[in-house]
Amino acid sequence: MNDKDIVEMYWERDETAIKMSQEKYGSYCRSIAVNILSSPEDSEECVNDTWLRAWNAIPPQKPGKLSLFLGKITRNLAIDRFRQNKSLKNNGGEIALCLEELEECVSKGSFIEEGVVLKDLINRFLRELPEKNRRIFMYRYWYMMPVGEISEKTAASVGTVKMTLKRIRDKLKKYLEKEGVNI
Repeated sequence: MNDKDIVEMYWERDETAIKMSQEKYGSYCRSIAVNILSSPEDSEECVNDTWLRAWNAIPPQKPGKLSLFLGKITRNLAIDRFRQNKSLKNNGGEIALCLEELEECVSKGSFIEEGVVLKDLINRFLRELPEKNRRIFMYRYWYMMPVGEISEKTAASVGTVKMTLKRIRDKLKKYLEKEGVNI
């Protein structure tokens, strides 16, 4: 079943839409949650909450690309769960490493205070990157993948991935400074 049909089922309030979403995108959403949380139980809860959030969001929203819509919901739920767990247990994980790396080029408060502007600037910056570098950046900072997994996906050594990420962060920092973002 294609995404358009599934979205239409959500619009018609047909509960089969949830089942179709689970079948088509369950493992995709699960991998996003596991990369962030490193806990199968917490990840499964986030994925289950994704279907409820999608049910409540469609309508009024009508996503053009269902996979991205569901992935974003899962990612946001997983980050919220990570923050909750971190405040309770004060532990780290892949997300802590990713956020720490990004602090080199974007200050902690910037995401909240200048969110829309930053989003547009980062999207513009990413469009200027070569395809492989853009994928490496997205794997690390969107999907929160460990460097070793990125290395496998891109057929590059771990050292190459680390160096590429460092160079991209340096370029991003310079780009944001040039655009007037306070770092």
